Amino acid sequence: MTMEPTPEALGGDDPLRILKRLVFATRPGFLSAVALPVLLGTVLGAADAGAFDAIAFALALVSSVLVTGAANVLNDVYDDLSGADPANAARVYPFTGGSRFIQNGVMSRGAMARWGSLLAAMATGLGVLLALHAGAMVLAFGAVGLGLGIAYSMPPFRLSGRGLGEPAVAVAFGVLPVTGAAWLQTGTLSAQAALISLAVAAWVANILLMNEGPDIRADAAAGKRTLAVRLGAPDARQLQIGLHAAAAAVTLGGVIAGALHPIAPVVPAAILVLAPRMTRGAMTPEASAVVMPGIAFTMIGHGAGTLWLTAAAALA
Repeated sequence: MTMEPTPEALGGDDPLRILKRLVFATRPGFLSAVALPVLLGTVLGAADAGAFDAIAFALALVSSVLVTGAANVLNDVYDDLSGADPANAARVYPFTGGSRFIQNGVMSRGAMARWGSLLAAMATGLGVLLALHAGAMVLAFGAVGLGLGIAYSMPPFRLSGRGLGEPAVAVAFGVLPVTGAAWLQTGTLSAQAALISLAVAAWVANILLMNEGPDIRADAAAGKRTLAVRLGAPDARQLQIGLHAAAAAVTLGGVIAGALHPIAPVVPAAILVLAPRMTRGAMTPEASAVVMPGIAFTMIGHGAGTLWLTAAAALA
C-alpha cells in the first residue's frame, strides 16, 4: 500500500517541492477518470464529423483535468470540515479517506481551499477560450461538471450525504465529458454518444461505490450518507454488479446503433464476468487486504473499458 503523504516528503519552499505538493494534492491517480472519457467522446465526434478539431480536443482535455483536480482538492476541504476524513481510521490510502494532505499537515485547509479555487478559475479561463473557439454551449457543459463535482461534498448541497453523490459523479465524469467532447467535434448533440457515455458513467459510479466501502463507518458517523452507507455493503455490491451489467448492455446498444465496432462488448462482458469474483468481500471496512484487489479491479475496468470503447469507436 502507498505511504500517506508527510510534510517531510512534500514540505519545503523549493519550487520543485511546491510543484510536487500541488500536483499530488489533486490526487493525480484519479485524473484519468475524466481524461479517458474526453478521448472517447472526441473519437466518437470526429468519426461522425469526418474531421478532427485538435484545438478543441486539447482545450477540452486540459480544462476537464483542471475541473477534476479542483473538485478533488475542494472536496478534501469539505470532507475535513465535516469530520468524515479526520475520523476515517479504516481508510485505504490512496483510494479512500481523501488525500490526507490536511490531516497529515502537508497543506493547511486554507491553502487547499485556495489551490482548489485557483484550479477552478484556470479551468474556467480555458472554458472561455474553448467557448470562443467552438461556441457558448461548452460553458454549460463545464459549469454543470464543475458544479456537480464541487457540490458532491460542499455544504449546503453535500450530494454525497444525500445519496445523490454517485449519480452526480456518473454525470460529471461519465455523461458530460463523453457527450461534451463529441459535441465539440460535431457541433451537435449526439444520441449515440449519449448512449455510449452511460457505460462510462456506470464504471465511474462503480469506482466511487467501491471506494466508499472502507469508509462506511466513518461516513455514517459524520452524517455522510453515501449510497454505500444507505444500502449497506451487501446491497451496494449487488448494485455494482448491476452497473457492470448495464455497461455491457449499453455497449451492445452502441454496436446496434452503428457507433461501435462489433468487438465493443468483449471487454465490458469480461469485466462483468470477472466482477463477482474480483470484488468479493471488497466492501468490508476493516479488511484492506481484501478491499485492495476490488478497488484496483474497478479502476482498471474503467480505464480498460473506456479505452476499448475508444478503439471500437475508431474502428466503426
